[in-house]
Amino acid sequence: MITARAAATFEPVGRSVATARAFVRDTLQGWGHSELVDDAVVLTSELVTNAVVHAGTQADVLCLLTEDGIRVEVGDRYPEREVPLQGTGMSLGGPDREGGRGLLLCAALASKWGVEYSPTQKHVWFQLDLPQRPVGTRVAGPVLPDALLPLADGRIRVAVVQIDRTGAIASWSEDAEDLFGYAAEQVTGKPLTDLTAWPQTPGIGTGIAEALQMSRWEGSYGIRGEDGRVVPVYASHLRVRDSEGEPSTVCLLVREFERAVLQTPQRQPSADTVGGVEGRTTDPFEVFIGSPAPEDLDGLLQRTVERARDMLDADSAFLLLATDDETELEVRATTGLPSARQRFARVPVEAGTGRYGSARMPAVHEDLTAVPGAVPLLDGTGMRSVVTVPLKVEGRLTGSLGVAAEAAGRYTNEEALRLQFAADRIALAVESARLGELERLRRGSLSFLVEASDLLAGTLDRDQTLALMAQMTVPTLAAWCAVYTIADPASDPYLSYVLHEDEERIDGLKALLSRISPPDPVPTPGARIWNAPSEAAHQAALRTSMRSLGLASSPHIGSGIGTTLATAAAVGGETVVLPLVARNRVIGMLTLGKPTDDHFRQEILELAEDLSRRAALDNARLYSERMAISQSLQRSLLPPELPIVPNVEVEVIYRAAGEGNEVGGDFYDLFPIRDGAYGFAIGDVCGTGPQAAAVTGLARHALRLLAREGFGGPAVLERLNAAILDEGERSRFLTLLYGELWPQEDGSSILKIVCAGHPLPLRLRQDGTVTPAAEPQPLLGVMEDLELYEETITLEPGDVLLCVTDGITERREGTRMLGDDGLADVLAGCTGLTAGAVAARVLRAVERFAAEPASDDMAILAMRVPEPMKH
Repeated sequence: MITARAAATFEPVGRSVATARAFVRDTLQGWGHSELVDDAVVLTSELVTNAVVHAGTQADVLCLLTEDGIRVEVGDRYPEREVPLQGTGMSLGGPDREGGRGLLLCAALASKWGVEYSPTQKHVWFQLDLPQRPVGTRVAGPVLPDALLPLADGRIRVAVVQIDRTGAIASWSEDAEDLFGYAAEQVTGKPLTDLTAWPQTPGIGTGIAEALQMSRWEGSYGIRGEDGRVVPVYASHLRVRDSEGEPSTVCLLVREFERAVLQTPQRQPSADTVGGVEGRTTDPFEVFIGSPAPEDLDGLLQRTVERARDMLDADSAFLLLATDDETELEVRATTGLPSARQRFARVPVEAGTGRYGSARMPAVHEDLTAVPGAVPLLDGTGMRSVVTVPLKVEGRLTGSLGVAAEAAGRYTNEEALRLQFAADRIALAVESARLGELERLRRGSLSFLVEASDLLAGTLDRDQTLALMAQMTVPTLAAWCAVYTIADPASDPYLSYVLHEDEERIDGLKALLSRISPPDPVPTPGARIWNAPSEAAHQAALRTSMRSLGLASSPHIGSGIGTTLATAAAVGGETVVLPLVARNRVIGMLTLGKPTDDHFRQEILELAEDLSRRAALDNARLYSERMAISQSLQRSLLPPELPIVPNVEVEVIYRAAGEGNEVGGDFYDLFPIRDGAYGFAIGDVCGTGPQAAAVTGLARHALRLLAREGFGGPAVLERLNAAILDEGERSRFLTLLYGELWPQEDGSSILKIVCAGHPLPLRLRQDGTVTPAAEPQPLLGVMEDLELYEETITLEPGDVLLCVTDGITERREGTRMLGDDGLADVLAGCTGLTAGAVAARVLRAVERFAAEPASDDMAILAMRVPEPMKH
């Protein structure tokens, strides 16, 4: 029996999809079935899109309320269009296809669905069963044993406080007097902010004044009682208007431990929602994302933003992923926004103008025009209201999901809670897919660099080296590439080679770059943005267009408008410059570019930076065989690979500072000694070259041999000291940190350390404190009779041990030096990071400390005992 119906027709334009979503949402909420809104809106959005976008006809939407459920019919005027039917052996296709995806969703989400034909129309319908619930119940929890019920006093007092539009107290109930001690006449007319003790959380901008302006708000804060003590309360705010239209906020307050009286229950997935197989409970993740879920990360992220947009009836949605150290967010998927322009752009997480201040907590912005720059991604897009929620895995920020609308005031805390619920369902799947993508990128990067190194090492011809560099970067890393060379410090950069993935664009690109000044030869490592090519191309395209229309004073048109516009499009995206450095001076520059509105991924920039270090052009002219022998010798002095240590994360970063023909004196090692025991070392031999290499090789191999013979740390180093002194005039003094590591069954690790003249290892605890993990002792290769001793420490889960060479601590910028204290400050900010993220952050801090390239080798060895997995 049909008890209610609603119908509407929508024109074949893209905007009709959002209007249809709003129609279905309002209809179901008006019928009192808001728990079915999300699924109904998602399905309606797909079916109406098929009608108005793909079929190009009007869409007729009919909503029917029966005793058993909600039935929604979507009809179009294109009956000839082929529709796959169940049971015919035809495949519905993949979820990423433009056609047929709505039918897949119907099969996954709806209780029943089908397709019906008439002479003039085709109808696709679905039914969502009504949940079984007592009449008049909006939300209900299960029956619980008395022992599990929340605790409260004998009499529960609910303070009712009404706040006028100015933020002043307009009414104060008797329970408010009992809870806080003030009589009504004492507080009426005073601002509520005078009595509140608001929790000041770093990076969170919402305060009590903002909370009072929201349509709905729940949360905890404090009220200062008449006796001066702060009473922790849980509050529920509701914004209302009186009969004259004046707004005010009604606040219900209970003591914090009685919050269950007011707190809205978390929304749970319906227990009777089933999938395509009868009796099987649908995974909440599958309900939101659709089944089957995309296997690749980009597909998963794009599906997520589309579902989020549909769920909240938004005009756009976006998803950003956090970097490993959680300091930046990278745009990875958008809908309803200029995605090509924004993709892979990055914004900092910290609060402030132009920064993503609301990333770590849910946030609702009713009108972005009132807080410009609050969400940098939406600047200039026309979006006004936005709600953003974090994606978190085991407490770590892994991303941010947001939806936005062109109208102001569209979203409240209720929508934020719904979006957060969805984000919690997908966060783990997104993080797993992201880690899989990173692993594939790393493997691909290693293969690329190995091939690049082999190719570059196989030629000594300068021009051939230039051509190889360009061909390796295009199109693997960039759409186009230009190489500038500098003959000597007094010469200007010279454009030596240009390549574009489209050969027809090379001449236009070369002509454009020849007309503009080359980039400044700055030796600072890393990629820097260069805007000159895109600006010059756009100006040239504008002048050519004006001349072709007869608007310019010059009658000469020059090159065709098609060629000029094509060149502008080819170089209109992001352009970066990477220095090619040898002997601490820039000898060339590698310029990489993207087409219009495209950005570089951070991983691509890091790969290009690594390539630029390997491809310094002077090597082909100055070093040849000497360089190859030196590199082979350097590799032989480092371990080929590191063993996997049970229950211990290990990360090593090594940066040699030689000119290509000099062998560095820094080295590291990690090796198994016997079952359950591992040796590790990091050292620095005085000087560089063959003599330093001889001591380095002697030290690394002697450590392994002596340790595996059963000698303890002091005995190992004393015998190594004697062996170095036996080298006579070829001997060099050596600073060395040596230790033995025993992982324990309880998750901790025991370390025995000897620090012979080396920078002291630093220990980072979970509370953020950093302390030296050993005492200094004499270095090796100077005195014959050494009396060394070892020190024992225990690394608890979450602790980090950081070992570095003096190239890290002695990094200089003028008279400033990073030093032990500076390194300790950097490490103190690494709480909760993995060993790899700790090592990466330390290296980044060292590189950014000074503009000049490092003049000393740098080695970093980070070991972390991971915390047990939370279930």
